[in-house]
Amino acid sequence: MAKTKPIINVAFVGHVDHGKSTTIGHLMFLCGNLTQQKLDKLKEEAKKHGKIGFEFAYYMDRFKEERERGVTIDLSYEKLITQKYEVTIIDAPGHKDFVKNMITGASQADSAFLVVSAKEGVQPQTKEHVWLLKTMGVNDIAVLINKMDTVEYKEDAYNKVKSDVSVIIKGAGYKPDEVKFIPCSGFKGENLKEKSSKMSWFKGPSVLEQFDNFKMPEKPTNLPLRMPVQDAYEIKGIGTVPVGKIETGIMKPGQKIVVLPGRTGVGVEGEIKTIEMHHESLPSAEPGDNVGANIRGLGKKDIARGDVICDANNRPKVVEEFIGQIAIISPLGVIAVGYTPVFHVHTAQVPCKFEEIISKTSPDGSTVEKPDFLKSGDVAKVRVKPMGNLVLETQAVNPHMSRFAIRDAGQTVAAGVCIEITKVKA
Repeated sequence: MAKTKPIINVAFVGHVDHGKSTTIGHLMFLCGNLTQQKLDKLKEEAKKHGKIGFEFAYYMDRFKEERERGVTIDLSYEKLITQKYEVTIIDAPGHKDFVKNMITGASQADSAFLVVSAKEGVQPQTKEHVWLLKTMGVNDIAVLINKMDTVEYKEDAYNKVKSDVSVIIKGAGYKPDEVKFIPCSGFKGENLKEKSSKMSWFKGPSVLEQFDNFKMPEKPTNLPLRMPVQDAYEIKGIGTVPVGKIETGIMKPGQKIVVLPGRTGVGVEGEIKTIEMHHESLPSAEPGDNVGANIRGLGKKDIARGDVICDANNRPKVVEEFIGQIAIISPLGVIAVGYTPVFHVHTAQVPCKFEEIISKTSPDGSTVEKPDFLKSGDVAKVRVKPMGNLVLETQAVNPHMSRFAIRDAGQTVAAGVCIEITKVKA
């Protein structure tokens, strides 16, 4: 079936319990994607788990553990047709234990809603998620100031949170005056689909209207095919089907591809048989499409999350060493040579060792060559050695395949881009 409207991927991110899943679930109900009958069943289920009021969240949180704990763990996807777009909504977990899944969600998004509770305001994950969105190249964001019902829909409560969030997004490189701030109540359904009479002071869009305000991302179809693999499924009667978001290039049936690094570390070759999205077969897929691909010549053990499906005639490198430009966000102490945190690059997670700190610029603008250590707020050039197989490209060659986040002991320490590849694996 031919695509009728352009597809845009929109992630909902933010601190745990700030109402992301509830907001999406309630919006789906108001738009008719969630029926009253199904909602009644979810209400019963929520009651059973002692989570009264979680019925809308349960629409997105489908795993048993998510329902029992009342937190989103993995990513869930939902399709919503707006006036302008076919939107794939990505509900990303806010809990700090599941940030690696949130990073994967951010890496698949074109735009994002940062959800902040009007009552609790800015929290640790609010700040972390803003940095991660920026690092993962999500430049088009809107801020949902949710749970307005808990502050009696007061404009001054909204303005206070707006002011606090503006400081954080500005620090990460966004321009607050270009970011749309929207008050809403996901639980009560205020300002989700229709404008809310309870907040007549607000003259901006509803959440549904904001989807159409997001800019259609430019599609880098001129670059070679790159599709980081999020998961690989074994489907009976079909075979191995890797799924993921196409970052660059065009994928077509009959195309010769290579999976890198693959099981071998030097790549596994194959050919695209069929491409599917939302259970529909596609004649081709382009950047931004979240697809499943059936690949001839590929076994279950050949491919895993973190691999990249690439054009066989234009392969990226499996790197042995590279230079990254990084911004230190919240280190666990000072960072020195020998430090080996986990680098999250597209969907891959690989420990990498700091071999050399080439230079750093401090928040006050002063620059030091070959400093002994790095601390919060520093921007630095570092030479890094992956401790495993990693596919990476430079920002100049393919910016979509150059970004990474650095995490350690459950938190994001830094974020950056690859600016030079100094050694490749033979």
